[in-house]
Amino acid sequence: MLRGSLFTLLVLVLGAPAWSAEPASDSGTINIMRPEQAAPAKQKSKKSRKARRGSSNPVYPIPLPKPQAPLPLPHMPVVTPHRAKTPPPLYVPQTGRLLPNLPATGSGPGGAETFQDRSARCVHQSGVYGQAAGDRDSYIRSCINQ
Repeated sequence: MLRGSLFTLLVLVLGAPAWSAEPASDSGTINIMRPEQAAPAKQKSKKSRKARRGSSNPVYPIPLPKPQAPLPLPHMPVVTPHRAKTPPPLYVPQTGRLLPNLPATGSGPGGAETFQDRSARCVHQSGVYGQAAGDRDSYIRSCINQ
């Protein structure tokens, strides 16, 4: 009998908190905030509507100045393009042939061919002449050092 009463007491002690809690009406969401009371609406006085803001003096627009005579066009010097100078033909020792150089278009002062221009022209020529240029690397080196 003692065991039965201890078992009943244990069930009651553990089950009491579950029976005393009420199920939430809003599916488990807890709300701890009180709703605020609506503030009384302020009435605007007629004086506040007619109150002026900004400067007390009126500001009138100033007319724009009249257009002046147009500026004369600057005198531009006439630039005459330099004709591309063609370097002399290049001798290729592997094939024993003279291959003509393509016209040089320089980006230096007065249309002079710079080192970068010459190296780009020589690489392009080696591709144009292909097998006739022989060894590509030696052709490019001899063309650049010409």
